[in-house]
Amino acid sequence: MRKKVIIVLCSLCAVLGFFTLWSAEGAFRSDWQLPAAVPADEESYRLVLITQELETPFWEKVGAGAAAQAEQQGVILDVWGSYGNNREDFLKQIEIALHSKVDGVIVQGLDTEEFKVLTKEKAAFYGIPVITVANDVPVEESLRKTFVGSDHYAAGKMLAHQLVKEMGGSGQVVVLGDVEQQYSQQQRLQGVAESLAQHAEISTVYAESGKSDEEIVAATQNILNQHPTVEAFIALNANHVGPMMKEISRRAQLEPYYLYSFDDGSETASLLDQGKLDAMIQQSPEQMGEQSVELMMQWLRNEVVPLESNGYTTDIRIVKGAVAQP
Repeated sequence: MRKKVIIVLCSLCAVLGFFTLWSAEGAFRSDWQLPAAVPADEESYRLVLITQELETPFWEKVGAGAAAQAEQQGVILDVWGSYGNNREDFLKQIEIALHSKVDGVIVQGLDTEEFKVLTKEKAAFYGIPVITVANDVPVEESLRKTFVGSDHYAAGKMLAHQLVKEMGGSGQVVVLGDVEQQYSQQQRLQGVAESLAQHAEISTVYAESGKSDEEIVAATQNILNQHPTVEAFIALNANHVGPMMKEISRRAQLEPYYLYSFDDGSETASLLDQGKLDAMIQQSPEQMGEQSVELMMQWLRNEVVPLESNGYTTDIRIVKGAVAQP
């Protein structure tokens, strides 16, 4: 019995040995190849673009420009953000991006302490570069690597110059801004104020409003009640234009008023086409998206270090509204 067991075991070993040798020989055949290792320099970078205003015409163009450049650069780009200027959600998206340890963050600047803590402390802790796009924050307060977008001071001067050209060198102008002014609005206001100050017979009234439609309507009502002879309005926040115009048109015809703003609101392009807005500053959102990705990759690849701390300005121009239909 014992001899039979030994014979069976020896037979099994012989069979297993045969298949082992056959498998080993197959592994080294010339037509078999081991998986090629992926070179380290071919690993994809991952960037994220974060905005407060998803699915608005302006930011869709920023995203499209960034996506096109990311594809050209061979990098992964995610577009995140919030809807309707939800600040809490926007800040949470930035924090998630930093915790995810993406390679770079391109973000709409927000001039608040919470935003600055995220960019100055958390981004620095993780070693993640931050570039602001369209809206800037002061570099010394945020430690962002650079800014890509319009020269908002020059845009304010350009818009005020257009107003004077159409209204003339005298009259009363209301400049409407946010209660909590973003850095870009401060720059726009400075440009407008300095330009209008050169005309002694133009008086300028600065007014503030909250972000909701109800607050904008109330602010417009107050302006019209206190300044019945006002001739022109400049909205520093383009999202104020729609509710402001609705309140003006409820009380009077829009036609006698000179109305101006910028193109980064959800309604400004449509209002310009309808002839309700006399002129606006047209920016270059696609260029902003493209250049922000290009500069981020130059930083990550050590091609341009440091980036220009004062930022890289994109093109702006005046666009006049269509002639309003009676």
